[in-house]
Amino acid sequence: MPYLLNLIYVTLILAAMPWLVYCAVRKGKYREGYTAKFFGLVPRRTGQKTCIWLHAVSVGEVNLLVTLLGEIKRQRPGWECVISTTTMTGMALAKKKYAGFSVFYCPLDFTWAVKTAMRRIRPDVLVLAELELWPNLVRAARRSGAKVAVINGRMSEHSFRGYRRIKPLVAKILRQVDLVAAQDETYAERFRELGAPSVHVTGSMKYDGARTDRNNPQTRQLATLAGFEDDEIVFLAGSTQEPEESVAVEVFRRLHERWPRLRLVLVPRHPDRFDSVARLLDETGIPWQRRTELDTRCRGAETRRILLVDAIGELGAWWGTAAIAFVGGSLGKRGGQNMIEPAAYGAAVSFGPNTRNFCDIVSAMLARDAAVVVADGGQLERFVRRCLEEPDFATALGHRAKSLVLQQLGATERTFQLLAALKEEGEISHRRHLSAPRRKSCRTGL
Repeated sequence: MPYLLNLIYVTLILAAMPWLVYCAVRKGKYREGYTAKFFGLVPRRTGQKTCIWLHAVSVGEVNLLVTLLGEIKRQRPGWECVISTTTMTGMALAKKKYAGFSVFYCPLDFTWAVKTAMRRIRPDVLVLAELELWPNLVRAARRSGAKVAVINGRMSEHSFRGYRRIKPLVAKILRQVDLVAAQDETYAERFRELGAPSVHVTGSMKYDGARTDRNNPQTRQLATLAGFEDDEIVFLAGSTQEPEESVAVEVFRRLHERWPRLRLVLVPRHPDRFDSVARLLDETGIPWQRRTELDTRCRGAETRRILLVDAIGELGAWWGTAAIAFVGGSLGKRGGQNMIEPAAYGAAVSFGPNTRNFCDIVSAMLARDAAVVVADGGQLERFVRRCLEEPDFATALGHRAKSLVLQQLGATERTFQLLAALKEEGEISHRRHLSAPRRKSCRTGL
C-alpha cells in the first residue's frame, strides 16, 4: 500500500506539473523547500530532549499553535518543539512568529521522504493541527515509535461524506492515530464513525488564541501607524477573496460621503492578490494607501480613507481597530474564514452565507444573535449602514459576540493535558518494552 501511494502521488504531481510551473512563474508559489518536501532533508535534531513535532498546514493552523506552544513552555519547559508547514505563506508566518524554533517544510507523503524526516527529527509525538491525515507520514511516525495526535480536530460535513466513501482506507489511517482532540461533539462523532479509537472533545483552540483587548500594543501601534483617530469608524473586510474586495469598496463608496469619518481596511487572504486589489483601488479614484508604505510615506488624512494591508500575519491585530467587520471567503465557494478574532474584540461581525468550514462557530454566533449573515453586496451595505445609523445596534451585536468568545476559553489547557498524558503513556510503553524478558531461541548449535 505505501508504494502504491507513492505511484499515485507521482502520477498526480506529473499531471499537475503545468499548473505548478504556471503558479511558480506567475504567482511565486512552489519555489521553496524541495529538499525537505521530496527527500525529507529537514533540519537534523541533535539533542535528546522530549520532542514534539507540530505540523500546521498554512497560516490559520500556524496561528493556532501560539497558545499551545505557550502552554508547553509554561508547563513542560524541557520539551523541544519543532514546527512544519506546507505553504509559502505558512512558512513565512511561522518563521516570523516562532523565530526561536526549528521551522521547516513538511515532507510530501512519499515513503522515503517521511522516513528520512523521522530519522532526522526523532519526535516523541507528532501533532497534526485540525486534520492532515497523510498515510505514509502517520505510518512512519508510528514505526519510529512516536505517538500521533490530531488537535483542534474538525471535519466538515462535506469532508465527512468524502471520507465515508473510502472508509476502509480512512479507518486504517485513523486506527494509527493515538488521540483526536475534537472541537465539538459533532466533529468527534464523525471521527469515531470513521474509526478513530480515542476521541475527546476539547473545544476550539481558536477561541483561546483570540485577543479581547483592543488596547493591546500591536493593535495600538497599527492604529497609530495608519493615523486612525478615536472618532473614526473602521470598516474592515478581512481574509477576502475575489470579488469580496470590490463588494466592500462599493459599499464604502456609497456610504463614505454621508459618514466622512468612515474608513475602509482591506486584508486579502492571499498575498499573490495584493497587486490585483491595488489595481482595483486605483480604478475607484478614492485615495488609498498600502500598509507597506505606512512606514516610509507620510500622507494627509484624506489619503487614509482606504488602507490595503499587504502584509502577512497582521490581520489578528488589525481586527482590533474595527468597529464593523466583514469576514471574507464567505460570499464565494471558499467556505468562510475565522470569525472568532473580530468577535473577540467586540466588533459588529458579518459574513456571507457560505461558511461550511466554520459551521460550529457560525451556529453558536447566530444562536446568540452575535453576527449577521449577508448574502450579497446589497445586504452588506444595509448592514454597514445600520451600524452607522444605529450605534447601539452595533455595540450590542459586538458585546454578544465578545461574551460568546469569553465563555469558550480553555481548549488549549485541555488539549495540553491530553498531549502530556499521551507522552507519559508512550514512556511507560517504552519502558515495558525494554524490560520485557527476551524470548530464548529454540535453535541449538552443533
